[in-house]
Order: sequence, then structure tokens, then C-alpha cells
Amino acid sequence: MTFESFKPEGYGLPPRQRENLKRAYELAQEFARESKGWLVLSGGYGCGKTHLAAAIANYRLEQGEPVLFVVVPDLLDHLRATFSPDSTVAYDERFETVRTAPLLILDDLGTQSSTPWAKEKLYQIINYRYNAQLPTVITTNRPLDEIDARLRSRMSDPDLCQTYRIQARDFRASGGEGDEGQSIISLYADQTFETFDAHRPELPSNEQKNLRRAYTIAKEYAEKPQGWLVFMGMYGCGKTHLAAAIANYLHRQGYPVRFEVVPDLLDHLRATYSPSSPTSYDKRFEAVRHAPFLVLDDLGSQSATPWAREKLYQIFNYRYQAKLPTVITMRESLEEADPWLASRMLDHSLCTLYTILTPPYRGGVVRKGQKRARKR
Repeated sequence: MTFESFKPEGYGLPPRQRENLKRAYELAQEFARESKGWLVLSGGYGCGKTHLAAAIANYRLEQGEPVLFVVVPDLLDHLRATFSPDSTVAYDERFETVRTAPLLILDDLGTQSSTPWAKEKLYQIINYRYNAQLPTVITTNRPLDEIDARLRSRMSDPDLCQTYRIQARDFRASGGEGDEGQSIISLYADQTFETFDAHRPELPSNEQKNLRRAYTIAKEYAEKPQGWLVFMGMYGCGKTHLAAAIANYLHRQGYPVRFEVVPDLLDHLRATYSPSSPTSYDKRFEAVRHAPFLVLDDLGSQSATPWAREKLYQIFNYRYQAKLPTVITMRESLEEADPWLASRMLDHSLCTLYTILTPPYRGGVVRKGQKRARKR
């Protein structure tokens, strides 16, 4: 894992993600050339942060300088192992080696078990290095606001630490098992802007105008996906078709999209608890939460268990704080929605709300080049 073997343009990334990944590459190179202060790289699974951290280590080793690269859960295991009567290394010796390393790289912070002992050891290491201003690289797939407050305060000090979030999707992603949110968009392939009927002559004029406005809002959002877009309305009014049309449009532009039907999403998350699951809960959950573009279809139709509410709040709150492009469809009004979620959707600086007034449509999808027969 070197700078030469890293692909700073990624694979099939849209322009903004490509620029974001290139900037991470440049920051890592700058740190490798002059290892001062701290560099914190965050991002989802497989986005390249560990490769860049390892490239820094390999570069410094080539310069003949010592580096300690350690995966955080493994580090804690190594420290625990020194308590064994058979250990050939004393705890103090190993702990001081880590704490005082000329350059320390802590990979995958946040994946360790958060026991009081583990939290204490990590705090001792990070606090010592913070006070001594020793060069340190940290990678994590967790948002900083989910990291222990004592560690976060040191990692957030702009005088010492540079933090950067990598937005690229998983380099290793292949659309295989556990990737339902990306593959499900194929089920909606025929729901595009071309197949949407925005001119239903049987509707009253106010409903026709309302539907055409929904179509225009969706098209404008697809051209420039920023913030949140929420479509509300009864079953069959066209809100899912418009959400899928946005996703299909972005997908054709090479933009990575996830389309999740909310009750199915919660089922997929529950399924990861099974010992036979091919995907871990963390990987599935983080893929949704960090998705560059996410459609959450049919919010409100899920079972309102405390667990379901908590998971949805975590997804909503993270995407709200990160201002990640998100489209939501729901049949209930905001007054009926969970207040935790509604409060985020009511922020008009981030979110566009639109209620589609048309009744359920039973005419099916219009194929491109095909006209509907009008009643005489």
C-alpha cells in the first residue's frame, strides 16, 4: 500500500467524490513529506483511508525513519496479552513503545470494544501524544461526534490536528451480497422522468398544477442534488416514481446511489445479527448512513419499535449534520411523523418539503414514446 499503488481518481466516481479523494491523497502526501501534527482520515469501509495511512508509513520507512502502524483492536489485544504469565514483553514496555513512537498510525479507531479499560488505555495514549505533539495518523469509520468525548476534543484541535472525511464509496464494492440498497434500484429502472405522466387530464386543474410542480422540483433536484427533498402524499400519487426517477438519473451520470424501502432496510439490518449473515451490521449500517446519495422510500410504514426509531434517528441525524443529499417519501404528514425525524425535515435551510395532492394513479407506467388513451 503505497502512494504509487493508490488510485486518487477512484473507480467510476462522480466529479465531487473524485475531487474529494484526490484531496485526501494530496493531504496524505503532504503529511508523509513533513510529518508534523496529526492527520485524521475518516470515511466508510473501503474508501481508501487505510491505504493512505499505510502509504504514509511506507514512505517514512523508505526515508529510514521508525514508524509504528497498529490496528486499534489489535493494539488492545497486544496490551492485554502482556498480562499473561507467558508473555515475553512487559506491559509497561509495550505501552511505552506505543505511546512514545516517533510516528504512530492508529488504524480503525472506533471498531474496538468500548470497555472502560480500553477507553482508558486509548485516552492515555492519545492524551500523551497530544501533550507531546507527537506526529500521529488516525483512521476511523466513525463520525467524530460518536467518538469518546475525551479523544474527540484532542482530535478536533485545529492547532494540532487536520481532519478530513473521504466521501468515496467502497473500492472493494462489487454489488454482491449485502448490497441490497445499490442493487434494488434496478427494480425501479422503468421509473424515470420520461415515463412519468405529469399531465393527467382527468385531474382538476389545481391537482394538475400540483403534480407538474412536483415533477419540476424532482428534475431540478436531480440536476443539482443538494440538501434533502421530501415528497409526501397518499399511496400511488407518484412520489416513489419521482424519487426513483431522481435516483435513475443520477445513476446514469455515474453517481453512486442507494435506494432503500424503509421497512425492508430495517429487516436487512436485523438480518445482520444472524450468525450466517454474509455482511456485518456495522458495514450494512454505515453503507446506508454514509451513502453519497440516499433514497428512503415509504418512511412511516415501518413498525415503530424503539429499536427501529433509534436506527432511523441515527441515520437521519448523521445525514442531517453532514448535509448529505437525501430524498424521502412518506404518506403521513409531518405532524404524524416521529418528532425526532420531523425536526430535521423542518429545517428549511436544508430540506424542501412538497405534498403531492393527486389521488392514487392506477394507469401504470408510460413507456417512452407512448401516449395515453384519453377518455371521450
